[in-house]
Amino acid sequence: MQPNRFTELFFLDEATAFAAGHRPCALCRRADYDRFVEIWSGLHPRQRGADAMDEQLHAERVDARTRGQRQHAASYDDLPDGAFVAEAGEPWLVAGPHLRRWTPAGYVEARARPTGSAVLVTPPSLVAVLASAWDGLVPLLHPSAAARR
Repeated sequence: MQPNRFTELFFLDEATAFAAGHRPCALCRRADYDRFVEIWSGLHPRQRGADAMDEQLHAERVDARTRGQRQHAASYDDLPDGAFVAEAGEPWLVAGPHLRRWTPAGYVEARARPTGSAVLVTPPSLVAVLASAWDGLVPLLHPSAAARR
């Protein structure tokens, strides 16, 4: 990583980036970034600018004490499409009535979305974006998420 430069990270799709706690890039995805900022500002009216967003997302994805990944409790019924959960240590995408198992090459299997409690991987602020004016849709989702399996 280059100091004082943008993060050189690339993800399978937008849902994967959100699960990792990253927002759209203001340089290479300006229209998506502007839409994201508009939604974020409605959810967090006192926060302005990328630094404030990144600080909140960092706090929601990294445990300050252990430096490990933070996971959050949630109800499957409350999760929008595009959120990620952990099931038996594996990452799964919430996609309508299904969960789709994530791999670096794409989504490889589907199963029915359970009911009850979930272990949420996607930071809560990004889940709120997905559930708000984002209309529960992830703009960029890997084609394998829609494949019938």
